[in-house]
Amino acid sequence: MQYTRAPEIKKTIVYLVQKLAMDYISVDQIYCIRSTGSKTRAIARIWGMPKLFNEVVGIKPSYIIEVISERFDRQSDEDQIKTLIHELMHIPKTFSGSLLSHRGRYHRINDTEVKKLLKKLKI
Repeated sequence: MQYTRAPEIKKTIVYLVQKLAMDYISVDQIYCIRSTGSKTRAIARIWGMPKLFNEVVGIKPSYIIEVISERFDRQSDEDQIKTLIHELMHIPKTFSGSLLSHRGRYHRINDTEVKKLLKKLKI
């Protein structure tokens, strides 16, 4: 598997965070990569770097959004946006480096919730 930086994805992430008023997300601590050669069925993934790394090594909580080139690039522009929104929804409001599951006590990360946010973009 190979990884390359994805500045075009980062640009889209910055746009989405601003337009969707996700002010709790520090875009400076979000990194975007494109992978090729992965065997996963995923279209994209998000990786968190928890607070422990800050306390031990001095690295602030950060996130890496990985798009799987073979799957992500075949999507329509709208589906790519939906995929990135989905990944951003995994980031908790505490921006702690941890990740939210798909179903929690006070949240859901699913197609219905993603479409609600997508509607905000089209206003």
